[in-house]
Amino acid sequence: MPSNFIAELRWRGMIHDIMPGTEEALNRQVSAGYIGFDPTADSLHVGHLVQIMTLVHFQRAGHKPFALVGGATGMVGDPSGKSKERNLLNAETLNHNVACVKKQLEKFLDFDRGENVAELVNNFDWFKNFSFLDFIRDVGKHISINYMLSKDSVKSRLETGMSFTEFSYQLVQGYDFYYLNQHKNCILQLGGSDQWGNIVTGTELIRRKSGNEAYAVTTPLIKKADGTKFGKTEGESVWLDPMKTSPYQFYQFWLNTSDADAPNYIRIFTLKTKKEIDEIISLHEAEPHVRLLQKALAEDITLRVHGEDDLANAILASKILFGNSTTAELMEINERDFLTIFEGVQQVDIPKIELENGLTIVDALSSKSGFLSSNGEARRELKANAISVNKQKVNEEFVLSNKDLIQGKFILLGKGKKTNYILTISD
Repeated sequence: MPSNFIAELRWRGMIHDIMPGTEEALNRQVSAGYIGFDPTADSLHVGHLVQIMTLVHFQRAGHKPFALVGGATGMVGDPSGKSKERNLLNAETLNHNVACVKKQLEKFLDFDRGENVAELVNNFDWFKNFSFLDFIRDVGKHISINYMLSKDSVKSRLETGMSFTEFSYQLVQGYDFYYLNQHKNCILQLGGSDQWGNIVTGTELIRRKSGNEAYAVTTPLIKKADGTKFGKTEGESVWLDPMKTSPYQFYQFWLNTSDADAPNYIRIFTLKTKKEIDEIISLHEAEPHVRLLQKALAEDITLRVHGEDDLANAILASKILFGNSTTAELMEINERDFLTIFEGVQQVDIPKIELENGLTIVDALSSKSGFLSSNGEARRELKANAISVNKQKVNEEFVLSNKDLIQGKFILLGKGKKTNYILTISD
């Protein structure tokens, strides 16, 4: 028998709407359910993590999860939560995006073992040979215009206007649910609260076409306590793809979570038990300046998304950023994270031959780099013990050499605690 999936979501604060009878139906037997993912990009972002974690809990409860990627619906565009119609993608781009999304989902869901293995399905497979006339005859006749107009996703757009393409989206998504109900015995659709109208259109279509029972659960849309949008940092989406958002930036996003949001996030985005979370919150409240809650949150999610090595590098990079690292640790940092940490810091190219001939610290600070205005200023700062090379204080006798190179390429000069300068060594 499955464990109580709904009870698990409930204590984690992950239920917004639930159709009557859903909990009882899921507790009676192992069931199949699905969530749709929109393949409009070649990576998921942290905004998708609520739905990913919902499927994770569904599978852990003993049920069979389906992740539907909208190869067909991605060509149409969901109006829910949108103020304007979006650009439509071609088949080649969508296929690439679908493959990338599956690779990311495999880090969370088990697609290989057990009776309740996760499955990835693409609605393009059942829509590609479905003619328009067949669709309006076999699907459209079951759902009235009045029913479709009553949905918030439609009503909110009537004044600004929406195309027939977007208006028909709820029928297309409704048919996805019907198809999976008929062919995969799928009785449940899950999604964000903005999807409620589309989801119940599916349950209605199933009821009218086949007489089967079908159910719906939606999760709350995540918002920050201060009212700003979740999932953005400096206006940019936080992606799961390390090439779009580095593991260090990803880790920092979670580490910067406010005290008001962190208890909510750790329940939603990790698999920690209620007891574990309560203990972490209690320890955090005793010493909030240590940020134990944010660290536990950031480490858990970064490990799951990026793995042990990238988590270790992210933690190391954070130590370097906040001045708690050693020279040895700085020398270990990879080039990507080094440049991310010191983004915006002025750089100057120095020919490698200068280093091989022995570059004095005075010359490195002034005539060769322009970091300081003169040799005299360089000597004064050195005598004041204000100058560091790769986080280590140096004196006027210091000579730079190849052994000081970070990743064989960079030397970090510092004046005081906050002023940095990068020498980039070129051939």
